Amino acid sequence: MHKPAYKIIEHNYDVVVVGAGGAGLRAAFGMAEKGLKTACLSKVFPTRSHTVAAQGGVSAALGNMGEDDWRYHMYDTVKGSDWLGDQDAIEYMCKEAIPAIIELEGYGVPFSRTPEGKIYQRAFGGMTTHFGKGQAKRTCAAADATGHAILHTLYQQALKHQTEFFIEYIVLDLIMEQGECRGVLAWCLEDGSLHLFTAQMTVMATGGYGRGYFSCTSAHTVTGDGNAMVLRAGLPLQDMEFVQFHPTGIYGEGCLISEGVRGEGGFLTNAEGERFMARYAPSAGDLASRDVVSRAITLEINEGRGVGADKDHVFLHLEHLDRALLNERLPGITETARVFAGVDVTQEPIPVIPTVHYSMGGIPTNRFAEVVTAVEGNPDVVVPGLMAIGEAACVSVHGANRLGSNSLLDLIVFGRAAANRCAEIVVPGQKLKPLQQAACEAALARFDRIRYSKGDLLPSEIRLAMQKEMQKSAAVFRTADLLHQGVVNMEAIARSFARVRVTDASLIWNTDLVETLELDNLLAQMRVTMHAAHNRTESRGSHAREDFPERDDVNWLKHTVIWLQNETVRIGYRPVHLYTLSDDVDVIPPARRVY
Repeated sequence: MHKPAYKIIEHNYDVVVVGAGGAGLRAAFGMAEKGLKTACLSKVFPTRSHTVAAQGGVSAALGNMGEDDWRYHMYDTVKGSDWLGDQDAIEYMCKEAIPAIIELEGYGVPFSRTPEGKIYQRAFGGMTTHFGKGQAKRTCAAADATGHAILHTLYQQALKHQTEFFIEYIVLDLIMEQGECRGVLAWCLEDGSLHLFTAQMTVMATGGYGRGYFSCTSAHTVTGDGNAMVLRAGLPLQDMEFVQFHPTGIYGEGCLISEGVRGEGGFLTNAEGERFMARYAPSAGDLASRDVVSRAITLEINEGRGVGADKDHVFLHLEHLDRALLNERLPGITETARVFAGVDVTQEPIPVIPTVHYSMGGIPTNRFAEVVTAVEGNPDVVVPGLMAIGEAACVSVHGANRLGSNSLLDLIVFGRAAANRCAEIVVPGQKLKPLQQAACEAALARFDRIRYSKGDLLPSEIRLAMQKEMQKSAAVFRTADLLHQGVVNMEAIARSFARVRVTDASLIWNTDLVETLELDNLLAQMRVTMHAAHNRTESRGSHAREDFPERDDVNWLKHTVIWLQNETVRIGYRPVHLYTLSDDVDVIPPARRVY
């Protein structure tokens, strides 16, 4: 059929931020505050971004509820990462956490308070004092809706500082020229128009890719669009084999029950009524790190001690907690359990099961939020004009496993770092060099190919096949046979996308086309995730290989970087940064691993 040429509306900015979650908003208003002309593009209204779903809190060693120190926080984060985290970036995050949270308080985040009026802090899994000897109360909380409180506050600040928003714009692709990012091409859902945004710096803040799995805590919009754009631009993703399962998603629904529940005194039991976490983590118990608790629950189920008719989940108990505490500290959890599990938490336990929650992998960056790529002889080559922050990025503060409440901190600290770096290197109002005439052709060709596709498979059919394959072959426990078959099956599922059928080719509010574009993005990420998991022959953090149960620091203390070029997957490696920024902070080597 005839495909009419597109009229493209052009915009020029100093900085373009793609994504309006916590990271995107913190970066956008920080850049606007520093005098940079800033655009923020989002496929949903900013306060509907997935950050709004974060419940438990944001970590910082404020010491409001007992002794604490950023060095303890750093130790916990390095240990929680199973020593795959970059220690220079981790030091930066943990040290900067304290002023960043005080700054948030000043912006107006309504944190819960202690009787003395300080920011309330709760215990979270893996957070300790004195390098593993005591339990830290480090997670700053606004009841159980901390993400909601932070996101709304950041949006207010962005409006205050005159960030220009383009809402319900679907970003199609990066515009790259000679290895430099020049901007993005986007589609406006409201009127069907196409827009070219050029800038000195483009910042990807597009979130994770949880919707590649069948059971996840992610919103339906969490499709890792920025990661896929980076792959199409010929750049690698990093550590994609590390996908975190949150131990307590509501059975049958996937909705998150925050770790803050266990921080307030909740506990897990099996079919025998046993508090089984004491067997798997004698010191931390129910507040062990997420990978440990997820594997423990899975083992209980696999060994026949699950609850329910099919013995395929466990119970999370809150009924022993005081009602006043539940109303003050966990009101959202109480409602979520009632709506999605039909449970009154004051009377009965919540049925829970490990559910995909977070992606440690993503776009590799340095601690300034600049995207890097690995080339022979140099694993830290900066890609000009491109940054990544939040869950889309892999600055590798989380390594192989993220500690709870470090995700909101990651958004704030590195969104702030991106703004500070842009203030240093972006010249306000600098005239941009003109783009080549064919700059948008590849992006438009892909858009047309999908828009006019008339195959025999619905996007929903391909998506379901992809999600079930990921849930089966790249789950909590992995084996060579499962992963090998997963690679074969995912490649076949990805090829089946050539047969997709888009029933509506219009451009105004075409959600069928949006979901098909998102599916294409997810397929690329699931392919590289499966390949990376099959390639890493050890167990580390969230990546648990039953056939390689031990961590192997001799061969695998390195980051995976993975490309998808000309439909071919290529794997390389980057070294882990085992150095710190301060001379007085000891490097924490793998040999000091303690459980």
